[in-house]
Amino acid sequence: MTSQRLWVPSRLSPGDRVAIVAPSGPVDPVWLARGRHVLTEMGLDAVVMPRVLNRRGYLAGSDAGRAADLQDAWCDPDVRAVICARGGYGATRLLDLLDWQAMEAARPKILLGSSDITALHQAFAVRLGVASCFGPMPACQTLGDQGGPDRETLAHLRASLFEAGEPGPVTGEQVIVPGHAEGPLTGGTLSLLAALCGTPYAMRGQGHIVLLEDVDEQPYRVDRMLTQLMQARCLDGAIGVVLGSFVGCGDPLPALVERLAVLDVPMIAGLPIGHGTPQFTAWLGADAVIDTQSCSLTCLFRDPATAL
Repeated sequence: MTSQRLWVPSRLSPGDRVAIVAPSGPVDPVWLARGRHVLTEMGLDAVVMPRVLNRRGYLAGSDAGRAADLQDAWCDPDVRAVICARGGYGATRLLDLLDWQAMEAARPKILLGSSDITALHQAFAVRLGVASCFGPMPACQTLGDQGGPDRETLAHLRASLFEAGEPGPVTGEQVIVPGHAEGPLTGGTLSLLAALCGTPYAMRGQGHIVLLEDVDEQPYRVDRMLTQLMQARCLDGAIGVVLGSFVGCGDPLPALVERLAVLDVPMIAGLPIGHGTPQFTAWLGADAVIDTQSCSLTCLFRDPATAL
């Protein structure tokens, strides 16, 4: 069985319009303003969708409102990228509310976000066949902090988003299983991948390099979620594993190594992808390379016409 090839959207140029949406948790307006300024300083025309600052408990407004902003931004022909303000919780609630037919008819564009946005990355891959960016968000610490964005984070984000950029390899801390792997990248935040098991948006590792990261989960919970992915056959056929940051998770590496050892594929750990600082950007759905000699992951950019 071969892995699905996703369409890799064209990257950005200075002056392009990008739309900020809030599909998950409520957004701090001060952090959002700082993060939007960072995007503007990058040369982008960053617009904020109308309902971004709405609030309903632990959500950024109603499900219908959050879905409408996301769909309107995606279907707007003047918007070249949709950027999620932050994670939190709530993206999975939108998946049955989006008009996927209308979104499929729109021009493919970049979706940027991480954490809870893992649900959207998976859904956009399944429903739209589009690769997307797992990376920093404007209303979070890496871009919206009062002291300004982390320089390494910003440089890698710019190189990943812009046409002229070349982000280069992301280097980890430890080789778990040596070897070389090349293929499309999938995955994201472990807790969201586990939550998607049994849904139409469940991750399928077949023929893919799998990226896993998380935040504030104890090792036994990491173990439980990995076990769930394995028993749901989501990791069957994976060709490599990349372990990003596990901030506030104690020491989950023993559990990760033990549970994933059965895959017997190249595996590296400690990459700055996920919730930590710096927070590098990864293109989910695009081809990538694991090189254990340099303990690195490199996302490859190919002509979108050849990505299908």
